[in-house]
Amino acid sequence: MNFAFTSSIDKLQSHLDPVGIRLVKDELRIPNERLALGIKRTRVGRIRDLLYTDNNLHTGRVCHRAGKNAPPGDRQIPQTFRVASPLVPSPPVRILFIVNSVASSVTARRRVVIHKALSTDHDVTLAETSRRGHATRLAQSAARESYDLVVVLGGDGTLNEAANGLAGTDTALATLPGGSTNVFARILGLPDDSVDAVNVLLEALDAGNINRIGLGAVEGRYFLFHCGVGFDAAVVEQVERRGPWKRWAGHPLFMYAAIDTWIRRVDRTNPPLRLIDANGQERTRGHFSIIMNANPYTFLGNRAFELVPELTLHDPLAAVTLEELNLRTLGPVAAAALAHRPLEGRRHLDIATGVRSLVIESDPPSPYQVDGDHLGASKRLRFTWTPNHLSLLMPLR
Repeated sequence: MNFAFTSSIDKLQSHLDPVGIRLVKDELRIPNERLALGIKRTRVGRIRDLLYTDNNLHTGRVCHRAGKNAPPGDRQIPQTFRVASPLVPSPPVRILFIVNSVASSVTARRRVVIHKALSTDHDVTLAETSRRGHATRLAQSAARESYDLVVVLGGDGTLNEAANGLAGTDTALATLPGGSTNVFARILGLPDDSVDAVNVLLEALDAGNINRIGLGAVEGRYFLFHCGVGFDAAVVEQVERRGPWKRWAGHPLFMYAAIDTWIRRVDRTNPPLRLIDANGQERTRGHFSIIMNANPYTFLGNRAFELVPELTLHDPLAAVTLEELNLRTLGPVAAAALAHRPLEGRRHLDIATGVRSLVIESDPPSPYQVDGDHLGASKRLRFTWTPNHLSLLMPLR
């Protein structure tokens, strides 16, 4: 993996990461049972009550959660909400809990609630990311120290970094939604709310529902669900340039960036991309390619953008290429994808499935992004697929 840690500070910090994992302690040292919030050793309790405690979390005092006395803006929570738990909990496992505290929907209170929920039955260490690539270093250290599971609370970019640190190891990965779109968490069928999602993951952990999945890679960088080359990567680049806005603007920012990129930043006349298959033969030329390891491609609101519905995390890659970039081509494709109608046979759209190796050449260099993180521009990108390369904790269906 080629991460740009060029400064001496970053090089020093990379050596200190394993030490940092061991030094970070639980923010709430008192046992769950003493919080007076109904949390028992068997995890039958009102975990969500922690979200509605007084700001001084160490007191255990509970504020109103719902009803007329609830603080403005609080969500109504059923009084009967309890964490599901089997009669026989799973044996304790060692968990590294990685948190990106600046991700769009991560708050200090949620971090503490989830940490305590995980810690009720398991040995959990908390580590927060502080820079790009940090989650990879933390995950690598966890694998070296034989942690059983790495749980990530953050966006898709943080999750991708952790996956790169765990690929090819026996340490499993789990995700909790903490970003703006949370594509991979939604692909897995997790709830959008991270507290609801941790309950689902704990049930899956009790059941031992860990699967080995395949991973795509571009120039050695693994991806969980897709790599985009061309237009969508240019959109992601514009969003990242307005990074401070992303936490608050979310989807409107992506829409603004897409329109701005369409109007001002892409050449829609000359297709720069050339796709070359495993036999060295040119397959097609186009403006915009998505190399997919999972479906859907993304989500617009609550609607999945389905490009290759049959694609699973156990299948080789799929490559979807727009050979023309105009509204006559893009409009019908987008409408069909959102309506979950078949895309095969549509004009100026090439779909290749069962892809284990692929090269994309571009003149001029095209931008590319991996799982929503912009990685720059390149004239040549080599894609590969490796089966059974990552252990993943998956929700029970």
